[in-house]
Amino acid sequence: MKYFEKPGPEMRDRVPPGQHLAKGFPVLTYGDTPQVPRADWQLKTWGLAEAKSYNWDDMLALPQQDFTADFHCVTTWSKLDVKWTGIAVPDFLATLKVEPTATHVLLHCFGDYTTNLTLEDFNRPENFFAHTLYGEPLPADHGGPMRLVVPHLYAWKSAKWINGIEFLPQESLGFWERNGYHPRGEPFAAERYAGR
Repeated sequence: MKYFEKPGPEMRDRVPPGQHLAKGFPVLTYGDTPQVPRADWQLKTWGLAEAKSYNWDDMLALPQQDFTADFHCVTTWSKLDVKWTGIAVPDFLATLKVEPTATHVLLHCFGDYTTNLTLEDFNRPENFFAHTLYGEPLPADHGGPMRLVVPHLYAWKSAKWINGIEFLPQESLGFWERNGYHPRGEPFAAERYAGR
């Protein structure tokens, strides 16, 4: 069975350069997959924002939306029209006082993974905290019980197993960014590696 296929020219507006379409939904993870029960899950905020802690029920009390988004991995596969349910980032940020000097976030995850975003790239209505994938609870392999999804950037920015958001006055590189990946990671610009 062929797991990946080259997109035709009619897909060039949706599939970034160098990407192939995945028939399944591949799982790529550095290190062990954290197993976090919903009852133990928390999302904390700190830095240039209120120090707050959100539990599972707090997040489900926020407005819930269905999202359909394309998903582009830096390892050159893309999956189109992935169906999720979760909380839009602007709806989450509306519950939080953020200092005007904050310009970046560093996302923290179970397993000590981190990734960075500008506040502008983070606070977009198409970005969301996902807890459901194709109508089922988000599996641990795909970042459950909750992950961030940032469709306009490569998937390493869509932090799996998210548990913290640090608001910063400047850029602070995350795990893959410190190890040679591009600080931003925009797929249509092929921003895979630093300096390219």
